[in-house]
Amino acid sequence: MTEAEDRKPQSDEARGTFDPEVTSEFAIPDGLDLARAPAEPETTSEFALPDGFDVPSPPAAEPEGSAFSPPRTYSSRSAPAAFTPASGIPVVRLTKDLPWQDRMRTMLRMPVAERPAPELVQKAEEEGPAVPRVLDLTLRIGELLLAGGEGAEDVEAAMFAVCRSYGLDRCEPTVTFTLLSISYQPSLVDDPVSAARTVRRRGTDYTRLAAVYQLVDDLSDPETHISLEEAYRRLAEIRRNRHPYPTWVLTSASGLLAGAASVLVGGDLIVFVAAALGAMLGDRLAWLCAGRGLPEFYQFTVAAMPPAAMGVALTLLHVDVKASAVITGGLFALLPGRALVAGVQDGLTGFYITAAARLLEVMYFFVGIVVGVLVVLYFGVQLGAQLNPDAALNIAERPLLQIAASMLLSLTFAVLLQQERSTVVAVTLNGGVAWIVYGAMHYAGNISPVASTAAAAGLVGLFGQLLSRYRYASALPYTTAAIGPLLPGSATYFGLLSIAGNDVDSGLGSLTKAAALAMAIAIGVNLGSEISRLFLRLPGAATGGRRAAKRTRGF
Repeated sequence: MTEAEDRKPQSDEARGTFDPEVTSEFAIPDGLDLARAPAEPETTSEFALPDGFDVPSPPAAEPEGSAFSPPRTYSSRSAPAAFTPASGIPVVRLTKDLPWQDRMRTMLRMPVAERPAPELVQKAEEEGPAVPRVLDLTLRIGELLLAGGEGAEDVEAAMFAVCRSYGLDRCEPTVTFTLLSISYQPSLVDDPVSAARTVRRRGTDYTRLAAVYQLVDDLSDPETHISLEEAYRRLAEIRRNRHPYPTWVLTSASGLLAGAASVLVGGDLIVFVAAALGAMLGDRLAWLCAGRGLPEFYQFTVAAMPPAAMGVALTLLHVDVKASAVITGGLFALLPGRALVAGVQDGLTGFYITAAARLLEVMYFFVGIVVGVLVVLYFGVQLGAQLNPDAALNIAERPLLQIAASMLLSLTFAVLLQQERSTVVAVTLNGGVAWIVYGAMHYAGNISPVASTAAAAGLVGLFGQLLSRYRYASALPYTTAAIGPLLPGSATYFGLLSIAGNDVDSGLGSLTKAAALAMAIAIGVNLGSEISRLFLRLPGAATGGRRAAKRTRGF
């Protein structure tokens, strides 16, 4: 073997090729040993920087972009450049002499870029709590408010107040009937953090509602420093608190409410006792159904039967009493006035999905009441009970007795709503004033019942809003029980009675009147609340006051 043949395999190995038949004009000649160059990356980019070009490294990312890092308080001195509208940014003074509800509503209706920065007030923690924990606390507070019957706008205002108190000013709360969500974005270049919570159980406890409002008021106060752990502790105490009234008091209040309502529509002492007994029996049956896990539709159906059965029984026994007053009094204790007012208020403030869900819930409850009463009335008519639909035109006018009955009705309604004892007297007087206005306009002035009801409900909303602002609390404890005397119990009963007697046209007319009265109550309460705001100094008054909700204008 020659020396050239001995060198050929070595050159092939050095060149990295092992096929002697494949040649190339770019192949390395035999005997030329070159160092292997590093392989270039396969992926290239036209935006790659050339070698030797020195670019300063960007600063390290701030920890606020992380969902688990504490938020950084906004500083106006180091604020980035931003576009200022030609009309300027409205000045909003966040002073303590204004209720936090008005301050938060005003900022919620402003664009995020125009909202004023929160005051440089730090809570107990030096760097602030983590964002997910603040959002969780906010959702839990909103859940209690929404489950207690508060309107969607007030729930959003409370959630925004909690977030803002911990430095999360760029947050957007969203409230629907069963779902709460909130999103926080530290800046335009950071990822948003979102959280949601479902409201599965609802209960009526205005004492708990007032305690939650007090917690939100303390959190939004710049002079009060409440840590996140302290806020969680107070919230847990609010959830664990027992109801202020025992069960037997609630059952007695239900009976007294029905008895007072029967007096309003012309009943006497026997009617008062019969209506009270029927309502208490219906309340106990409803509690029994609730304990068995039956839906609220069937609870209302069962609760409506005993008062109707009591009135039919008195008629069959030929007792000289107004059976219609007994049945009407029982209906007053069941009509869902609280949910109706909240539903109409949500619709008037632009929360149409929540309003539709609330009104649908009211319709289901009302249908349950209709079914329960119609079943009893149908069997009563078949048994020969002489129930006179024309008795609705013969309601006796007894001003002093009716005023006392209306105040008793509001008092017992407040007990059923689990209100604080300090608010019971105010709402009782508010209910008496409502009936005085209604009686003066309808009985003395011969004004239509719909207009009289709307005017009386407007005063209820006006006084309730003023009282709530005086105490920095919710307006529901001062308005819901006060509209009890105005509920359309008699119109509902006589409509059902006409339907049971095969007079469908007259029955539908009475039920339409009842629906009109209910809408007049809801709109009147909301209008009175809005009128009260016109006479009070609002944040942003120099720029035209609180912005209205524009969600259906198309632009």
